[in-house]
Amino acid sequence: MTNQTNKVLYTGITNSLKRRAREHFEGHGSVFTSKYNCNKLVYFEQLPSIEQAIAREKQLKHFKREWKNQLVDTLNPQWEDLSHSIIDDPDLI
Repeated sequence: MTNQTNKVLYTGITNSLKRRAREHFEGHGSVFTSKYNCNKLVYFEQLPSIEQAIAREKQLKHFKREWKNQLVDTLNPQWEDLSHSIIDDPDLI
């Protein structure tokens, strides 16, 4: 998640990306995302287990900002907000 100017990045995990994207979009995310207005989903990964998700989150949180930017650029070079496509996808929970 990022803010409208892409200055802040937030990394987290969830068991329902659709629900969590909606919460952030509506301003009901974490304290950090609320404080920095992070309501724009620019990147996500789906992993098969919670253990893998936690390990990946820890890894990403230790990435330098430049590495995180490159990761987003690889899959979403325009840094478009993906939350609407996630929220409106009937196949996601």
